[in-house]
Amino acid sequence: MPKGPRFIFVIGGVMSGIGKGIASASTARILKSKGFNTTCVKIDPYLNVDAGTMNPVEHGEVFVTEDEMETDQDIGNFERYLDENILSDNYMTSGAVYLAVIENERSLKYSGACVQPIPHIPEEVIRRLNLVAKKTKADFILVEIGGTAGEYENLLFLEAARMMHLKSPESVMFMLISYFPIPSKIGEMKTKPTQHAVRALNSAGIQPDFIIARSIVPLDEPRKKKLSIFCNVRPEDIISAPDIDNIYQVPLNFEKENLGNKILKKFGIQERKRDLEEWGKMVKRATSSKKEINIGIVGKYFGTGKFTLSDSYLSVIEAIKHACWSFSVQPNILWLDAEVYENNPAKVKEELGALDGVIVPGGFGTRGVEGKIKAINFARKNKKPYLGLCYGMQLAVIEFARNVAGMTGAHTTEVNKKTKYPVIDLMSEQKEKVFAGKMGGTMRLGAYACRLKDKTIARKAYGERTIYERHRHRYEFNNALQNVLEAKGLITSGINPESGLVEIIELKDHPFFMGTQFHPEFKSRPLDPHPLFREFIKSCLNSRKSK
Repeated sequence: MPKGPRFIFVIGGVMSGIGKGIASASTARILKSKGFNTTCVKIDPYLNVDAGTMNPVEHGEVFVTEDEMETDQDIGNFERYLDENILSDNYMTSGAVYLAVIENERSLKYSGACVQPIPHIPEEVIRRLNLVAKKTKADFILVEIGGTAGEYENLLFLEAARMMHLKSPESVMFMLISYFPIPSKIGEMKTKPTQHAVRALNSAGIQPDFIIARSIVPLDEPRKKKLSIFCNVRPEDIISAPDIDNIYQVPLNFEKENLGNKILKKFGIQERKRDLEEWGKMVKRATSSKKEINIGIVGKYFGTGKFTLSDSYLSVIEAIKHACWSFSVQPNILWLDAEVYENNPAKVKEELGALDGVIVPGGFGTRGVEGKIKAINFARKNKKPYLGLCYGMQLAVIEFARNVAGMTGAHTTEVNKKTKYPVIDLMSEQKEKVFAGKMGGTMRLGAYACRLKDKTIARKAYGERTIYERHRHRYEFNNALQNVLEAKGLITSGINPESGLVEIIELKDHPFFMGTQFHPEFKSRPLDPHPLFREFIKSCLNSRKSK
């Protein structure tokens, strides 16, 4: 194999949301299965410095890396498919790149030169990509460029890719993920939008090596031949990617057309056998399971007009699936609106009573809080398996304080600054940041240690005494009230050994009632489900049997 890393730029065509991240992750998984060291990078065209301040309803989930970066949800996809941590160097936005160039200019690092969008922005992008190559020692780096071909926002990133290809054409390849519509009144798959997308790429100096054809059905031969003529891509390099029920099938589907070895051949590398056996077994469990369990997610970030945006809780959904598939069952996930519960308590009993388990995920602000607390109260009283994540843990503490410990009006100071019982409060260092108006990138982020107490559900699930989990929050369990709450039956089963902050709470005499200050969903993988989600699903199955 020739020396040096190989870069594969993945670019979208026609429309957003067609699976560039999944295609990148799947291609990376295929190359990893052939024995290569592979990693993925996401480039977002937003002027936000990171994803931390973006609205989850508009942008989807904010994923957090092990080393504290708030990123786009595709970094989570990369981790799940590669089954390894992706660190902050593998994520960049226009804002971060521009900020770095401006800071360099202010520090005279350009020796007084006139600093311009070209070449200085693309050069910073290239510097960052080479840094990833150096740190990861990857043979292949899949680089997903956000947006679609022809947009103004990502032109400078395409220019960086073009410059890299110009300098080292044997080390750079381009893959276009494009959508092929089938208008219902016409009944024929149309290639013209993709032809225009390729022309837009050509105008940026880029010719795709592969076209991944996204549509509701497989691409047929006449369409491949037509694309080949008008887009200057060989028919065998146009890979069909029809809609599927399970995204983890994508690497297997790509390999049906021998994508991995086609990539190697273009790079002048000898073909290799793949090893997707374990991946295939996982997909088989996921797709062949007939038994279902009902899991309710009580949230507020999934309503957008008349549509449900489940991407707001993407990692939670995937973690549920991973755990369920390990027991050969399918999750039936129900989206439950916390705001409805605030004014309609009867709805809580009606909807939650039919569930096998309840999850309250993370969030911020006051909207839907009392509805979530009502749902938690129902789960506690009716012995319904409950898992609270971050805000879901904090609200579980509030519910317990109010209704078990007798702390009337107990709350988080995020919602009620004047509460008599601030069972959830800001840390002193966070108060300084909030009062100064510093919100982006200022929370407790990334991986922190957690020491588990013996004879607890958490200790049993992990099988280890000290674990490391990822955080994204400002407000914490108020240790000043810890002894009072513990005396009433609250178990603080996980503690940060350095700060003494409470990381996990449980309840006695309940089949499964747990809240975590951290986000365990970020570390769940299809080949390695998270232990807390596994224990939660196990309890849900036992609860279902007992009915």
